[in-house]
Amino acid sequence: MQISNQILKGLPRKIALMLLDCGLIVFCYWLAIIVHFDGEDSAIPAALLRAEVIRAMAPMLLYALPIYMIVFWFGGLYEIMWEYAGMRDLGRLLCLSGLSTGLVMLVDLMLRDRPVSGAVLIFGSVFNTGAIAGVRFLWRLIKTMLAMAASRSESNDTPMLIVGAGNAGAWAVTLCKSKNQTFGRPVCIVDDDLTKKGLRVQGVPVRGTISDIPELVRKYHIMEIVIAITTVHGDRMREIINLCNSTHCRVRMISDPHAVDESGNPLAAGFRELNTADFLSRDEIQLNNAQISEYLHDKIVLVTGGGGSIGSELCRQIMRYQPRRLLIFDIYENCAYELETELRGRYGAAAPILTLIGSIRDKERLDEVFETYHPTVVFHAAAHKHVPLMEISPAEAVKNNVVGTKNLLTSAAEHDVERFVQLSTDKAVNPTNVMGCTKRLCEMLIQSFAKNTDMKCVAVRFGNVLGSHGSVIPLFEEQIKRGGPVTITHPEIVRYFMTIPEAAQLVLQAGGLAESGSIYVLDMGEPVKIMDLANRLIRFYGYEPGVNMEVKITGLRPGEKLYEELMMDAEQDKMAKTAHNKIFIAPPMQIDLAAFYSDLQRLQEAAHRNDDEVVDILQEMVPSYHPNRRVCADHTVVAASGNTALFSKAELAQALNERKPTVKEE
Repeated sequence: MQISNQILKGLPRKIALMLLDCGLIVFCYWLAIIVHFDGEDSAIPAALLRAEVIRAMAPMLLYALPIYMIVFWFGGLYEIMWEYAGMRDLGRLLCLSGLSTGLVMLVDLMLRDRPVSGAVLIFGSVFNTGAIAGVRFLWRLIKTMLAMAASRSESNDTPMLIVGAGNAGAWAVTLCKSKNQTFGRPVCIVDDDLTKKGLRVQGVPVRGTISDIPELVRKYHIMEIVIAITTVHGDRMREIINLCNSTHCRVRMISDPHAVDESGNPLAAGFRELNTADFLSRDEIQLNNAQISEYLHDKIVLVTGGGGSIGSELCRQIMRYQPRRLLIFDIYENCAYELETELRGRYGAAAPILTLIGSIRDKERLDEVFETYHPTVVFHAAAHKHVPLMEISPAEAVKNNVVGTKNLLTSAAEHDVERFVQLSTDKAVNPTNVMGCTKRLCEMLIQSFAKNTDMKCVAVRFGNVLGSHGSVIPLFEEQIKRGGPVTITHPEIVRYFMTIPEAAQLVLQAGGLAESGSIYVLDMGEPVKIMDLANRLIRFYGYEPGVNMEVKITGLRPGEKLYEELMMDAEQDKMAKTAHNKIFIAPPMQIDLAAFYSDLQRLQEAAHRNDDEVVDILQEMVPSYHPNRRVCADHTVVAASGNTALFSKAELAQALNERKPTVKEE
């Protein structure tokens, strides 16, 4: 019954096409007669001859039209969807038309009185074949043009400049010209390859080089720039981004057309906004995945502070190596829960992920976790990290960072953990704040446990991480969105920066090296001036620093230095390379274990009493610790004068030069 209804629904269309074809056939035979007799040399006037032939043509149509309709019907001509017709469908029309003409001529030859000549039949056949095909493809053309007009009215007609005339640039043009996309209208392309100038990519001309961008923006009224280069990183990419931002156009980056998610599914194609990683644009990291997989695959892995910025990224990257179970350990349940939800959404509800709430201060809770789940690899990312807050509460920094790390190391050693990776910081080098000093003690704990246990213990030291909680970039973005001012503690302050994924990848790689007792130092690249970073971000949001967005200098915070260092003075000449070009090894510290643990006990007792003696003991234990702080009567802490806070620009440059890392071959 359903099939019958569908056939009946399609019948009106077929009948309409048959009537149209009949009209076209009649018209084409009439046209053929006119064409044929216009060239005849006859005593009879051409007009009278045509009239006679036209009258004689009527009986011929009585058998010609049925022949055409029967052949077309059974040949399937009326079942073709001409909106999507191709050469095969056109070939079918030609064959059916030829067959029909042949049958008409056969019938015509069988008749004694031939109403029309064979030439007219041939001309008519050619004309009606062309007419039938032409009408159908004209209808297809009209529908296509109407669809394009509708699409154009809905699409984004923003004039766009594309940077890069390679594969990525061609892909960007294709994306803009594809149906149902609203990415913009490519007007021109730029590329530093001079041989491409004047060429076209799918009709879009290459107008110049990257340095011509400002001029081309003005000339072609460009409103958006898409950077479609996948092979340029580092300083050159930063130059390109800065040049594009200087035009005040919207600037976006092309998404990797070959990128896939963790499940192997292609990511959504398109363009993305610039992000904090683009401001650094560091070279892509090459990982030894086999080495990492060897110690993570099918292992039970515990990540403390797993809900934090670095901890959560570690968890994401660890899941790529298919651990037997991932244990997310954190005191703050909200971030840990969100991470677990994200990972289960990516890897499925049955993914081997477990979130455990607890504190590294609680030794009994740690013992319970180790006894129940038996992790073999531990990444220790839990810590109090905010420098000014720890200046006000030094005892809390000691309880969490030092005592908590000691608890974790002890439990791990007692429960046969194979590998322990401690996340450290450049603030542990020549520390001027409590947080940095406590992390230096953590490095010392790592080396002491490495000497006295079978557990492979390593620390990984790196600088600031963009986008982490308390990072400067989110603060600047919030201030800009509020209308300013953007606050900077000192105009000459510089920091080493690394993106969260980059830091997590190198931590995993360092864990794979695992030469017990080592302090691995990550190559952070060149230090970044915070003032320059703020100015770039302000311009990115369409403002001009000091013109319509105020930049305010607030003074160095308690414990804050103008510049950070990745290694001690004594470490510089002894820094050794590893198998990875971005990871170095600091020389081992000479630690008097008896004195160290005696002082550690005093420090722990003072911290539990919340005693002011905590800072004094820290100074005794870490001779390179020079507090840059002063505690006021109301227990607030301010930066002290006369320390690393007060450098001239020339002195800072000299200091950075003197402390530039040097490495030697192993």
